[in-house]
Amino acid sequence: MLSGLLVCANVAITLCTMLWGTYNHHFTFTIKWQDMLMALLGFITFTACGGCIFVVRFLYALHGGYHKSMILLVGDSSLAVRDLSAENLASIFWIMNSAFWCFVAGLVGLSPLVLISWTVSLPNLVLAVLATGIVILLSIAGLVVSLIAFSFVLIGCVGSISFGRKLGALQTYKLDNHTILRRDGSVLAVIYPDMPESMIDLKLLDLEDQRKLLALLHEHRVEVRRVWNPDLSEESAVALEEAEPSMVVA
Repeated sequence: MLSGLLVCANVAITLCTMLWGTYNHHFTFTIKWQDMLMALLGFITFTACGGCIFVVRFLYALHGGYHKSMILLVGDSSLAVRDLSAENLASIFWIMNSAFWCFVAGLVGLSPLVLISWTVSLPNLVLAVLATGIVILLSIAGLVVSLIAFSFVLIGCVGSISFGRKLGALQTYKLDNHTILRRDGSVLAVIYPDMPESMIDLKLLDLEDQRKLLALLHEHRVEVRRVWNPDLSEESAVALEEAEPSMVVA
């Protein structure tokens, strides 16, 4: 994924460089279609670079989980969890996908401004005035759409800072009546009010470590609710059942 994003960013930068010299850059009150394409390529570069930062952040979290800890049971009071599930990569992709289509919607809203330079040059004066008036009305409506779409992009960029900090970071949850641990197949979810949900992919651990983890939680009287999953392999199901005799089926 990191390699693909780097290739995407390099291709977008190369196309921007090639396109830059194909038209003049004098200031006008209208927008050229080349400007729209340049903006799109520039945003693709920006999004791909942002995705690279997220992926590197997740790889750093994987390194920390491997060399330090993925799960820490601190006495009987709290549980520290590092979410290293592969779903994090899917989250990075969907954030990039949402940002891209919001930006495209903003450019579509600005697209009527590209037509003004064409309508004012029509040979028929009446047709030119009528077409220009229609395009101006469409431009006003398009500006509203663009402002909304670009505001979503801006809010997403600000929110992505917090997302990047929490990506694979060690989250500490208090073990009390508000804590919910739910296992769906090989995924153990930790839920606590006003805190982000963490997903522990038990497939990252071998069967012996899975048994030890679930037995340790049972020893400290931490209740794990199990969601029935028919896709769980028979070997894993038997091994986990031996470690969690008191699990509650939700």
